[in-house]
Amino acid sequence: MVFFEQAIGGFGRYMKVERNLSPRTSEAYLNDLQQFGVFLEKSKFFVDNEAAIPTDPQVIRSFLASLYREELRKVTVSRKVAALRSFYRYLLREGLVTVNPAELVQLPRCEKYIPVVLMPDEMLALLHVDFKEDAAGLRDRAMIELFYSAGIRLSELTGLNIADLRFQEGLVKVRGKGRKERIVPAGRPALLAIEAYLKKRRELRKGETDGDGEEALFLSTRGKRMNSRGVSRVVEQAVRLSGIGRKISPHALRHTFATHLLDAGADLRSIQEMLGHKSLSTTQKYTSVSVSRLMEIYDRAHPRAGGGKS
Repeated sequence: MVFFEQAIGGFGRYMKVERNLSPRTSEAYLNDLQQFGVFLEKSKFFVDNEAAIPTDPQVIRSFLASLYREELRKVTVSRKVAALRSFYRYLLREGLVTVNPAELVQLPRCEKYIPVVLMPDEMLALLHVDFKEDAAGLRDRAMIELFYSAGIRLSELTGLNIADLRFQEGLVKVRGKGRKERIVPAGRPALLAIEAYLKKRRELRKGETDGDGEEALFLSTRGKRMNSRGVSRVVEQAVRLSGIGRKISPHALRHTFATHLLDAGADLRSIQEMLGHKSLSTTQKYTSVSVSRLMEIYDRAHPRAGGGKS
């Protein structure tokens, strides 16, 4: 078990230094491997502390069977398989194993989920929430505007620095998954909201002198860079004040951005670039949203669909 834990430690450094994976992905992979280690220990696959890391595909299948018994979602199981595959590839490279058993295990067929998307009137209600005019309120309005205007991820928003804004060009530089940088457009309402916030941003500093807070765009009331949890709470509160009446996450605002662009005639390739998707197939899920919306309109309005007046 000691050898296994040492291997995980080396894999963690490998993900950070060589793979350049996001902290969130690295943390998820390491948690998955720790869970795998607990399974191996409970299942007596480790006879002693120096036991070799198992390479029998049946061990991986037994681990997956235990996950299914816990009734985990298939997408979660798939991520754990991806973590194991990446881990064993690292072990192969280091000469610690001679085969990657996770490559021989079939991934579960994941359920297809239609993203949660706000209707235009719902999005307008959210944008028109009566935020306070103090530094925190102006910050909250700017974050909501930027989510919808640029379609950025939650981690991308929290990672923004003041220097990433290009007000004259109407552009924002964001660091996405794998710390890959891209330039995205931002609408004038979002930029104006950010400018209004920046005029009072210093009120949140409260004498803080750390370098990260100095350059971070969005600050907490403690003068530190906003974290994901803090931003999520801001979105939850804004949604509650808007009267929309359903739960909306920051990621739903990203989905809304993409779907509204698609509905307005933007092509998938352009949306892919703005979202920072590696594969076009990831972006294509928004076509399902639009088709479902078309069917909803059809069923409600067409005389022969049962929803309209005949």
